[in-house]
Amino acid sequence: MNAARPALRDPAWAGRVSATVVALVLLWPLLVWSEFKPWTLLEPDSLLPALRFLAAFVPPRLDAEFLGLVARETWRTVAIATAGLSLALLIAVPLALVSARPLSQSALSGRMGTAARWGRGLARALLVALRSVPELIWALVFVRVVGLGPTAGVLAIALTYGGMLGKVYTEILESGDTHAALSLLRNGSSRMQAFLWGLLPQNAGELTSYTVYRWECAIRSSAVLGFVGAGGLGQQMDASLKMFAGNEVCTMLAVFVALVAAADVLSAWLRRRLA
Repeated sequence: MNAARPALRDPAWAGRVSATVVALVLLWPLLVWSEFKPWTLLEPDSLLPALRFLAAFVPPRLDAEFLGLVARETWRTVAIATAGLSLALLIAVPLALVSARPLSQSALSGRMGTAARWGRGLARALLVALRSVPELIWALVFVRVVGLGPTAGVLAIALTYGGMLGKVYTEILESGDTHAALSLLRNGSSRMQAFLWGLLPQNAGELTSYTVYRWECAIRSSAVLGFVGAGGLGQQMDASLKMFAGNEVCTMLAVFVALVAAADVLSAWLRRRLA
């Protein structure tokens, strides 16, 4: 008996083609309204200055004096990101514990109490407000309040990332298996005990991975905040860009790549330890 011949045509090709056409139809006016014109990069007035600037990247500046300056600013950038994320955790963790429905003792009967519902709503509204304002806007505000320097960057990262971390922590705690936490609450455990013994053990890997990822993002954000006077490696890069010192920019970009790679290695190591 001959084996059945496989279909020569993808049975879902019509749906995929239709979805692609619809996506292009919807995307085209968005590209027009955003004035997206990548071909301008190939025009002589744009291409020649860009090529001259990129040519200045080689060779990168590697003298001892400049590397010492980069090392100090890199350490300051990591310090800004770490301090900002630490403050963000102080904001995110309590709000996530209040926002997470599996940790609500009044919800055990199937309907959350009025006070708990209002508290949960206010906590979620605060998380929305914090993450709605980009860290760059917070940095501009804090530069006016506390002046130029790393303090503005730390506070900006703390507020925005506090909202982001709190939202994702809440979703992670609610999406996992909540049976253990609910059982602890029904037997008289506190909200914190239910979190530590019911939800945290099974979600620790995902929570840790996302936290390290946000630390990596905070490092990049601290570099961007340096362009508005928040200190760190970004402020030094801003000065080098203004001086058209491509070799200095190349060195600092390589440092950023190394920092992100180190964060990725750290995340993988932590996930293996928590597996």
